[in-house]
Amino acid sequence: MALLERVSTLIRANLNDLVDKAEDPEKMIKQVILDMQNQLLQVKTQVAISIADQHVLERKLKENEESAQQWVRRAELAVDKQDDALARAAVERSMSYQSMTESFRQQVEDQKTQVENLKTALLKLSQKLVEAESKSDMLIAQHRRSRALGKATDAGRNIGDQSNAAAFDRMKNKVMHTEAATQAKSELLADNVDDKFAAMEKQDEIERLLNDIKNKRKVG
Repeated sequence: MALLERVSTLIRANLNDLVDKAEDPEKMIKQVILDMQNQLLQVKTQVAISIADQHVLERKLKENEESAQQWVRRAELAVDKQDDALARAAVERSMSYQSMTESFRQQVEDQKTQVENLKTALLKLSQKLVEAESKSDMLIAQHRRSRALGKATDAGRNIGDQSNAAAFDRMKNKVMHTEAATQAKSELLADNVDDKFAAMEKQDEIERLLNDIKNKRKVG
């Protein structure tokens, strides 16, 4: 996500180099600190939003798990009443909720990863901000000494490298999006044979689960 990329850039920034290469070191360090403060606020907000989203997904996961179990119990009831048609419908409904359950479970895991990444970025950025604030005066003084001794370095080289890297990343992302779009179109245009087999396999699974329920009820 773009926010984490901006934060990562700030975290990797070498404060000494930034000050050494700035025409106005004091202005530069103040701007860096301001950028860090702004990004820190955004990350805090995003962490809160991501945690809230995680709670919503976890609630949806639990609801679908409970619904899947409920429809299994209804299938068992239908078997007890010797209503196979109703039992099959209940088993199919249970399978649908189970599929949704797996989808939400994966989303919950992905969301947890995002929350942890944001928390890590928040911690690192907080540490970098403390470093910048505590070293600002020292860095400015150090820069002045360096310039007095003629140790200033070329400011454009690093900027050029960063621009090239950013351009490369944009091109890589564009290629990835293009490949994903092409794959999606191919899948949409594919023959429906897979769908037919999937439906056939689904019916076999329904029959298998129904027979399992019947056998369990007989044993019971």
